[in-house]
Amino acid sequence: MSSNYPPYEGQQPDPNVTPWSGPPAPQQGGYPSYEQPPAPQYGAPAPQYGAPMPPPQYGVPVPPPKKSNKGLIIGLVAGAVVLILAVCGAGIGLLVAYGGDDEPSTVASASPTPGTDGGSSPDPAATPTPGQSAPPNDNNSMTARFSSDLSNVCEGSQILNAAPYNGPSGAKAYTFSNNPDRPTFWSSKFVGSTKPYYAKSSEYESVSVVGCLKFEEGSQGTPKKCQYKDSSEKQVTVDYVSSRYTLTFYAAKTAEKIGDGGTVTAPAARCPSVISYDKSTMRAYAAPDSGTIEAALDKFLS
Repeated sequence: MSSNYPPYEGQQPDPNVTPWSGPPAPQQGGYPSYEQPPAPQYGAPAPQYGAPMPPPQYGVPVPPPKKSNKGLIIGLVAGAVVLILAVCGAGIGLLVAYGGDDEPSTVASASPTPGTDGGSSPDPAATPTPGQSAPPNDNNSMTARFSSDLSNVCEGSQILNAAPYNGPSGAKAYTFSNNPDRPTFWSSKFVGSTKPYYAKSSEYESVSVVGCLKFEEGSQGTPKKCQYKDSSEKQVTVDYVSSRYTLTFYAAKTAEKIGDGGTVTAPAARCPSVISYDKSTMRAYAAPDSGTIEAALDKFLS
């Protein structure tokens, strides 16, 4: 241990110590570095040398700041609100579109409400009198692509590519009947291929006469109970109903009425081997008698 006091008289100075300087410089090598002590104060005890300073701490990781999920949560909440509003809006639209099933709609009324057309009265000439057929509607004219298209004549449509009616001699004819459960659905009623007025389904453009068999409301007879097995082999009872039809002849090209075929019965004397019935009512209607239809065609086109 040494001090920084000046040497006494006769004492040899230490060549490694400079007066009023610090301790000798440390040797080069792997020794730890030492902090330079402050200048000595007179009258104070000599500082101690050789005490190592604590080494600095390196490589201590600093924890990163935590990411906030506040923005993500706000975005998810906003998306959920938009989705709920969209679903609610769709539900309201469905209620508006379909919620009025219990009441008849007045938007698509068939005839104008009195007083809503500016006070004008209907043209009496445009309304057919009882017992008189309505004039054909030119707006409903069409070009047939299949033989079944000629059934539209029974609804007043003109068939533009049908043959013109020039009289009963040599005329070709189709017949159709409607369904009591579906009055505007018309199905074909075929006649014998040996008849002079017979036309194949591919020869529809040669047809000039269409016979329409319209169901007479209130003509139903007492149902006949017929037993069948459905597709699941379950025993079912079907009410087989007889009725009557009115046969009317029209020109296929103009949809104009050209003759009456009288009444055609649809007998239900016996249950058919195969039947098509309405599952909701368990009812089936008998078809018009084909023999009576041919007899009416023979008479009209003879």
